[in-house]
Parts: sequence; C-alpha cells; structure tokens
Amino acid sequence: MSHQTPHILIVDDDKQIRTSLSRYLRENGLRTTLAEDGISMFAALGKGNFDVILLDVTMPGDAGTVLCQKIRETSNIPIIFLTAMGTETDRVKGLEIGGDDYVVKPFSPRELLARIRSALRRSKVILTKKENMPINVIYKFNNWTVNLKERSLLSPQNALVVLTCGEFDLLYVFVEHPNEVLNRDQLLELVRGRALAAFDRAIDVQISRLRRKIEPDVQQPSIIKTVRNEGYIMSARVLKIPTEL
Repeated sequence: MSHQTPHILIVDDDKQIRTSLSRYLRENGLRTTLAEDGISMFAALGKGNFDVILLDVTMPGDAGTVLCQKIRETSNIPIIFLTAMGTETDRVKGLEIGGDDYVVKPFSPRELLARIRSALRRSKVILTKKENMPINVIYKFNNWTVNLKERSLLSPQNALVVLTCGEFDLLYVFVEHPNEVLNRDQLLELVRGRALAAFDRAIDVQISRLRRKIEPDVQQPSIIKTVRNEGYIMSARVLKIPTEL
C-alpha cells in the first residue's frame, strides 16, 4: 500500500480482535499496525505516523483512558475507544479525557470502518483549518497571552499554561470571535470539523476543561460565559496584535 494510504494503529490486548480488525481494515484499503498494550503503542507511535488510533479501554497495565490522556499531552490524533462499557457516564468520561468516538463491543466491523472514515474526513478539515490559521498574531485578553506561532498560552503571571491541542484550538475560536454567541454546532464545526458531534455534551466537556485553566472562579465564569439556551461567549475584551514572522 502507498504511504498516502491512511494508517490505523490498533491497540487491544485481545490478539483475535487485533488480527481480525487488521485483516478487515486492510481488505478495505487501510494500513494497520498492531499493539497489545501501552508500551508497544508508544513504541509504534515513536516509529511512524498514524491517522487514527483504535484504543481498547480495558487492558492490562495502563487503561485506555490513561493512555489517551498521555497521548493528548502532545497530539490531537483522532482516538476511537473500543470498549464493552457503553453507559452515558462511560462515554462522557471518554470525552473528558480527549477521546473522539466510542464504539461498544461487540460491534459491526462495517460500522467501525464508517466511524474511522468519518474521523479521517474530520481530521482533514482540521488540518486545513490549521494550515490557514495565521501564525503571525498574538491575542491578549484579561492579561492572558495567546501566541499562535508557538501555540502557547501565558497566564497574567507570565507562566506557561499547558493546553491540549483541542483546548488550544477551542481557545483560538473564542479569541477569534470575541463577544459573539456561539452555539454548540458552530463550535463543533469551528474547532473539530464536527468531531464528537454524536455526543451532546462534547463541547460542554471541552469548555469545562478550558475554564479550569483560565477562569479566576470556575463556578462563576467571567471569561467564557454560558448564554442560557444559546451557547457560549468570550466576554473578555480581546486585542489582536500582529507580529513579525
């Protein structure tokens, strides 16, 4: 297969699931690499580039949720959880730690393939948005500083605040649209190209995580406010400062 063919990393401790999924995906035009646990997963990530990760939630050693959190520290690669736990609480937990989709075992290989293809389409939209994102701009609000070139956030005390890729992209949307009410559909489209749209609480979870990092009082947000029955608004005054490349 060509190196342009989407590459899927399958992480599951069940050998039969790994091999059968790999066979099915290859028959449908995708490349695959297999990993049985977190150690082999990170070894694979260190050697190659992947377009989607299929990640089992329950495995010996670090659980899939823990591995997802570690991945999200440095990467926004689409992650689809594979799990036998399908309650709303389980799905929301998956979103909170950075998952993109959630497939409950036993699942139809055709359905999983459709979800993978959907994730691939969304990631192309996200890549296009990032390629078109101006990098020679700094935004300031409430003494916070957003640097697009460095993809960094500095606190009013000039301390670096670590954001996941998704959190930074969400913050960028808000500073680009200050004092404008954005509903969930608009935010999903602007941030992730409709990623996570299957979950009503997806954007709520992302905003909650971002608020914990930038709001003086999370219980009474003053920067990113909720507009009842409408959406969210960046209420702070935002300065857009051009810089030299």
